[in-house]
Amino acid sequence: MSRWVVPTGRSVRISLSAGLDAVGFHTVGSREDRALLGLPEADHVCFVLVDGLGYHNLNSRSGHARTLRAWESLEPMTTVAPSTTAAAITALGTGREPGETAMTSYALRSPATGKNFSLIKWEGSGLDPLMWQTCPTLFEELLAQQAESCVLIQPREFIASGLTQCALRGARAIPANTTNDRVDAAASALRRGAKAAYLYWGELDHTGHSKGWMSEDWVEDLEELDAAMAELARRVPRGTLIILTADHGMIDVTRRFDVAEEPQLACEVELVSGEERAAHLYTEHATAVAERWQEFFGADALIYTKAEIATNGLMGPLADRTKETMGDVLVFVGGTDAVIDSRQRRPNQSFMVGVHGSLTEQEMRIPLLVEVA
Repeated sequence: MSRWVVPTGRSVRISLSAGLDAVGFHTVGSREDRALLGLPEADHVCFVLVDGLGYHNLNSRSGHARTLRAWESLEPMTTVAPSTTAAAITALGTGREPGETAMTSYALRSPATGKNFSLIKWEGSGLDPLMWQTCPTLFEELLAQQAESCVLIQPREFIASGLTQCALRGARAIPANTTNDRVDAAASALRRGAKAAYLYWGELDHTGHSKGWMSEDWVEDLEELDAAMAELARRVPRGTLIILTADHGMIDVTRRFDVAEEPQLACEVELVSGEERAAHLYTEHATAVAERWQEFFGADALIYTKAEIATNGLMGPLADRTKETMGDVLVFVGGTDAVIDSRQRRPNQSFMVGVHGSLTEQEMRIPLLVEVA
């Protein structure tokens, strides 16, 4: 049986706020956020977001991360629900919970097309990300000169993505694709006067999805990250606070349930969206569908109707946009299981090995490492 974890106050949602506060860039509640995480004041801050590097994933392979093992490991945080990139990065970039931002999954049903769309890419959605996610980002809340002193370092293709517009708009963007380019961009920007740098690292998540987080390829990417962080610490200005955390952990799937092959799951479900570990079900019969799915999975899943999510606080307060767009039933599966609907997949489309989204310990716990260069 899975050990379930729900988001806490010590969450990825407050991590960037706390990091910006460390260099005197205050937003609403940022002083309290920094105190809760135990971060010191600093002359500069470099905030490193490693996609997919869960607390338990890192600990299981810490022998391959000599640099990170030597950094101070503060009490681990939780990510948000669901434990997925679009929800978590928007939460840290705005300080708001997914229920407030309507970024409640990797994929949802588009009100414009009636079809699934990705809240990372937004392709074919018929929607404007800026009209969807209207909460101000932390960078937008800063004074103009402070925002100009914040740099956002990402691969070029992410700079103008829908997710970046939703989560991180307002900072000065610097495209950098390779490992060396990213480290150089962060160190150079801070040496040239920037006070805060946000540095995104996506290789571990990509490899985890394609090969699994227990693969040798994943370990090699961890070793590359570790070496890059050693180089980053050598090159940033003295007195720079480096903060490293993640948006979620990851599990490797061993069993998939196909809605198309299970009449009990398919009954009265109009569309399956979300992701394999955290499905959004669209239906006009939410209570009946939730009961059938709970009977099917038993203790191996947590299943809530939208009405229950609105009252249990799992995603925070639900904005009107969230209520309009999220599924009518949410399914968080446990163990190493996943849920798919083969009717919505392309012929011969491969499955991901590593996935996330649910509320298990391994997906929800994320590290909080700090180093003062």
